[in-house]
Amino acid sequence: MQHFSQASPFASMADVAACRALLRGGSRTFFAASLVLPKSVRDPAIGLYAFCRMADDAIDFGKDRRAALEDLRGRLDAVYSGNPRDVAADRAFADSVARHSIPKAFPNALLEGFEWDSANRRYETLSQLKAYGVRVAGTVGAMMAMVMNVRSRALVARACDLGVAMQLTNIARDVGEDARCGRLYLPLEWMRAAAIDPDAWLAQPVFDERLSAVIDRLLRAADVLYARADSGLAHLPAPCRPGMYAARLLYAEIGREVARRGYDSVNQRAVVPWQRKARLLAGAMMSAQRAGVALSSEELYEANFLLDSIVDTGFDAHPIAAPVPVPPESRRERARWPRVEDRVVWLVDLFERLERREHGQVVEP
Repeated sequence: MQHFSQASPFASMADVAACRALLRGGSRTFFAASLVLPKSVRDPAIGLYAFCRMADDAIDFGKDRRAALEDLRGRLDAVYSGNPRDVAADRAFADSVARHSIPKAFPNALLEGFEWDSANRRYETLSQLKAYGVRVAGTVGAMMAMVMNVRSRALVARACDLGVAMQLTNIARDVGEDARCGRLYLPLEWMRAAAIDPDAWLAQPVFDERLSAVIDRLLRAADVLYARADSGLAHLPAPCRPGMYAARLLYAEIGREVARRGYDSVNQRAVVPWQRKARLLAGAMMSAQRAGVALSSEELYEANFLLDSIVDTGFDAHPIAAPVPVPPESRRERARWPRVEDRVVWLVDLFERLERREHGQVVEP
């Protein structure tokens, strides 16, 4: 017999657990940050992110990318028709869509970004790269805003900023790894301005001072978006702020680690030590207490098509912080789950264990 979570028309508790396991193995930063979200947000967030992760893997590891894209579009149609396929991620995402009225334009744009990847598209300008970032990451930020019951255009715009900033950070970190797979995401006009021929460089990727300047420039562009996103984080429902600040700070620190290593992301991949992650998580708790921060009204031109698809109602009539009746079993389970402050301490331990596992050290259960 399947057990379904409250107001969950599609996904069972086993489905949510399966999605959580998927993220634990493949998306550690998001998984860790999700653990300091309230449960009412954590489960739908895990559902939507698991679907995004599954879609990404289907494109990256499938033998026929075009066929994989068509299959994903069919799965998305099934989700929005209320008949998700018999897959945990599909059912969990269908719950998120149904309960939070996520516009179909968001996941559609995500699949368009995957299609651009399949075509091995390159980007001449920063604006073109941002348009890509909006699709593959800004959409995820926008959907996260939806599951937090946020439908304010200005706040969703800040969520898009955060997603694109994270994507630019990823690109700066993975320059060498992408090049060895035949991919190049750095703005081509920036490379030419630095006297680097993109085709010749991709054929033989090397790191030098010219490339260092390009990567530095990209991280500065990300910092502008992180700063704009901060004004939105301060206006999120209070229970959601620690988790989102944690994700923001952890990702931005990846960029700072790239800088500390001299911007050489060709010969090495920047990894943030767990001790620093611990400090950042503690900082996330402090940042979450900020109030009175003015909300930026700027919008990424490249994200306008997404923002135009939402109905701006500010917040739902049922705020995240409102008490929701739960069955006795759920109350007992929630009582066993530590306070947010204690969860941060637990996350620090988790990061230490993951770091040791990455270096081949024995990790006790």
